[in-house]
Amino acid sequence: MSPTMAVLTTENGESQYQNGVKQLYESGISKVPSKYVLPILDRPNTSDQKPNVSNQNLKLPVIDFKELQGPNKAQVLKSLANACEQYGFFQLVNHGIPSDVISSMIDVSKRFFELPFEERAKYMSSDMHAPVRYGTSFNQNKDKVFCWRDFLKLMCHPLPDVLPHWPSSPVDMRKLAATYAQETKYLFLMLMEAIFESLRLVGTTENNTTEEDEMLKEFQDGSQLMVVNCYPPCPQPDLTLGMPPHSDYGFLTLLLQDEVEGLQIQKQDQWVTVEPIPNSFVVNVGDHLEIFSNGKYKSVLHRVLVNSTKSRISVASLHTLPFMRSVGPSPKLVNESNPRLYKDTDFASFLEYISSREPERKNFLESRKLFT
Repeated sequence: MSPTMAVLTTENGESQYQNGVKQLYESGISKVPSKYVLPILDRPNTSDQKPNVSNQNLKLPVIDFKELQGPNKAQVLKSLANACEQYGFFQLVNHGIPSDVISSMIDVSKRFFELPFEERAKYMSSDMHAPVRYGTSFNQNKDKVFCWRDFLKLMCHPLPDVLPHWPSSPVDMRKLAATYAQETKYLFLMLMEAIFESLRLVGTTENNTTEEDEMLKEFQDGSQLMVVNCYPPCPQPDLTLGMPPHSDYGFLTLLLQDEVEGLQIQKQDQWVTVEPIPNSFVVNVGDHLEIFSNGKYKSVLHRVLVNSTKSRISVASLHTLPFMRSVGPSPKLVNESNPRLYKDTDFASFLEYISSREPERKNFLESRKLFT
């Protein structure tokens, strides 16, 4: 176990939360430890108690990836633009990733979290640059209140360099996760081309060779972080969250979830639960894409609920440009009527930001805004 994570038990057992919630659940606790109890106003109460929580599930706009290559492409691009503007999220179906690749990734993720704690703990680290990192909560070094989540974070680029650092147990994890990472990277590249087309930055006769074409090439060597999330059953799910309200830092996040509900997004100041669609991805706009689009596409707050009966697994694949590459608004989307709204930023700035303070809501994106 890493020395940075060595604080595991105290006389009253308060530090056992550093071991993660899977360990707490397996110990048979009947109450949520105080470290996980949110302030009353932050708790995920029902809509009867809290008017900003909806009882109804949200059906996100559905983008049929196959139709992006067909005669209905123009209409699908309009739907894609509308989804990114109005929701910041969409469901992607017919994406072309084989169903066995998807099911194998979910299965091996479950098997990883079923390993003995001592095996999982080998990968504990507080180093945000580490190629593999196992931990709990959102940022366990900064969070005042912990959230009900354990995670395995895998840096995915360059794959030949990071793969030897990934968990060697389960024995097929590296092979299955690497295949999944490669498939999602290719899908991301295809989606970004469609995103740029929906913004009318590429694919038009007046924009044959553009800065965006070069950026699409840069994405091939861009950052890819895979986050495998485990949300065990929680004895008091109304007191805590699996993930606090936050937005994602990159261009796009491709989220694979099992069929257990949990993801909520903020829509018109209400928290609404996303209805899972089997064999689909939930795709969301990240902070970098909001900055690049100069605010046209929205990086939206989202959070995760937990429940008392079912464990939930999700795999988030976060994609952006290379680590030190700065991102700013596209010059083609800035003019007198739509002035520049954001400062340039990069992934290094994001890591420095979250390492120095407790992440909350969209504070990083807010720190990038220009107030003129």
